Amino acid sequence: MPNAENVEMLAQIKGDLEGSSAMWVVDYRGLTVKDIQNLRRSIREAGAVMKVYKNTIMHIALEQAEMPTLDDMLAGPSAFVFAGEDAAAAAKAVKDFAKSNENLEIKGGLMDAVALSAAEVEAIASLPSREQLMAQIAGAISGVARGLATAINGVPRGLAQATKAVADQKAA
Repeated sequence: MPNAENVEMLAQIKGDLEGSSAMWVVDYRGLTVKDIQNLRRSIREAGAVMKVYKNTIMHIALEQAEMPTLDDMLAGPSAFVFAGEDAAAAAKAVKDFAKSNENLEIKGGLMDAVALSAAEVEAIASLPSREQLMAQIAGAISGVARGLATAINGVPRGLAQATKAVADQKAA
């Protein structure tokens, strides 16, 4: 008979998995309580949440959700970062904290039901944020529109200059 606490934890994990765009797995051994509080704060500011679950329960939840079970990552103490809409921002928060604190190790993660290695999570963390991407796209569109407006404006200007040159030539 399954333990009621474990059944409740399984339901929580399933809810977290369904409500997140990605999940990063980190090893938090060696972090002080203050370090973990700072990590949670930076993750929360990135629109994500960090939770600690039993590895075996996480394995069962992933298996039931028909996702990769991440057996190689679910060894030792693991914390799980569930990203909201912006998975890159959550990965960036974890990566930035790991840079300043060598005790935090990124084990890997899960995004769109695909297992990712630690290097792939760090690559995602190096992507620009959603806001930065939107600004870059807006800038690119604005540049194209500006170039088009300049080109369209150049046709009548060239015609006017040619007409003026012909008129000046006939006047002379």
